[in-house]
Amino acid sequence: MHSEPSFALPGRSTPAPVPTDRDRLDAAARFVREQDTPVLLSRVLPGLDGPELRALTDRCRFAHVAVLVFPPDGRALRAELAACGLPADGPARPSVVVRDRLAARHGHHPGDLEVRILRPEVRGPAEERRTVEVFALSVPPGSGLSGIASDERGADREAHLAFDVERPDPLVLRGLLASFARHGAAPDGGGYNPHEDGTVFYLTAPEGTKTPYRRLELYAGGDHRDVLAEHLAGTPEAPYPRQPDGPRRPDAARPAETLLRLLTGAWTTQALAVCAELRLPEAMDRHAGKRVPELAGAVGAHPRGLAVLLRYLAALGVVSRGPDGYRLTDTGALLDDAAPASMRPLALMYGGPFYASFAHLAHAVRSGEPGFDRLHGENHFDHFARDPELAALFDRSMASSAPLFDPLPGHPVLTAAATASGRPRTVVDVAGGTGELLGRVLTAHPALRGVLLERPQVLPAARTRLTALGVGERCSYRPGDFADVPQGADVYVLSRVLHDWDDDRCRTILRHCADAMPEGADLLVVERLLPADDSPSLATAWDLHMLCNTGGRERTADHYARLFGECGLVLAGSAPLALGAHALHARKAPEGVAEGAAGG
Repeated sequence: MHSEPSFALPGRSTPAPVPTDRDRLDAAARFVREQDTPVLLSRVLPGLDGPELRALTDRCRFAHVAVLVFPPDGRALRAELAACGLPADGPARPSVVVRDRLAARHGHHPGDLEVRILRPEVRGPAEERRTVEVFALSVPPGSGLSGIASDERGADREAHLAFDVERPDPLVLRGLLASFARHGAAPDGGGYNPHEDGTVFYLTAPEGTKTPYRRLELYAGGDHRDVLAEHLAGTPEAPYPRQPDGPRRPDAARPAETLLRLLTGAWTTQALAVCAELRLPEAMDRHAGKRVPELAGAVGAHPRGLAVLLRYLAALGVVSRGPDGYRLTDTGALLDDAAPASMRPLALMYGGPFYASFAHLAHAVRSGEPGFDRLHGENHFDHFARDPELAALFDRSMASSAPLFDPLPGHPVLTAAATASGRPRTVVDVAGGTGELLGRVLTAHPALRGVLLERPQVLPAARTRLTALGVGERCSYRPGDFADVPQGADVYVLSRVLHDWDDDRCRTILRHCADAMPEGADLLVVERLLPADDSPSLATAWDLHMLCNTGGRERTADHYARLFGECGLVLAGSAPLALGAHALHARKAPEGVAEGAAGG
């Protein structure tokens, strides 16, 4: 039997007094412990049964119930969790989605609201792992945020139950959202959380739903903002937020405020770059706060100047401020040079050489020629080649996007090569930098051998890295350029190479690869894909970056298919990766297939 919380939630008559934070935490924990996914889905969506219920159960797993609470501080929150039997030893992460929803509803700047997420684990009826998702906005006694706490406790708008989407991809997500819509669930917002690389789809439960929770969440790991844009298009527009205890602002202020925030985006880039340049993350701690004078002395900064920077970084979620000073968040920790997959080199590159070239974006738009070339009188590859320190920073910045590669070693092409009988199979990473990707592939598949083709000056760093990973003895190092692609390998990889070049140069690169590939060999091309429509996409931003800095471009899947077809290759498939990237799988076109036929 599945019990319900003893207090009412939105849509039911609410008894007085309003339930306390502990009441709501305790009810949520009991609900999560008792529910069975198929039964819960049939209760959430009345009329769902048979094959459609089985299909949803195969793709959706009941994961958590969410509660928004307002403790006076972190210590009080952990005491409340402990009183409800909820372990509170996990990390707290920033919540972008709930923060922005609260800011919009109550007329606050998002930077004024530090909403954190904790996910204490509980066990379901079959001992499956679940969580109570606790959103926490600290409201000390006498705080100006007390009105938000009072209003939100009464309405409980953020309370919801959530399902994790198994093996999400755009087709699956669209199908799931359509199934929920057929049974009366309506879009109710959502967002992408870059702190977790996950996409949230909120829905309003249908009339007649048999749980006390009137909001639903589908959570899909990865960046699915193209599908999210379609979902948000069906979300009723919320009224313009009211200032606390004040009148509704005129509608004209909203676009002006939006534009003003967009215009300050350059300040954010520079703030992050300066944070990295000062090595501020290395001087901070994630668990204990440090005060401004101590940090200023550690990094060689003016105390007031550093205080202003830290306040801005706190609004971005890079640091957090508490009674004991400033702490580093999980996001800010990525700017620590010693962090795994550190993004410090990327911050220095985007805030340095590439930032300077964006001052010449108007030239790039008018002429089609890179702003970088106008600034330096040469293309960025030649410019970096003459500056070893800058070239090394660029190579390290490319390695900063390592999470993009996480799923790639599991690609069927690489798995098939690794498990093939007979001779060892070889993977060639063309222009593979310092070996970040090839190292992951060889680590995941001990049966494979590797070849790294790169500029001579990069190979020593690659050799050092691959040796440190313990795969150096299975790798050979080939100095050269695209005309030197070694022949006779089994898998060829072009990762984030083609977007640097125009179509003519891409065709030259692809023909070199096609000429080197024996029959039956595979080519994996890793790139961000532009959406076929105007859906939000990371690739759209990188397309502008390519225009201004390299003269290259991002492309749609169909565009790549046409390029493949013009070079004797055919697009065999595409698989999503992290950070908006895809792995395009190409093979040699069968004899008799006309040039360009693959582009249809």
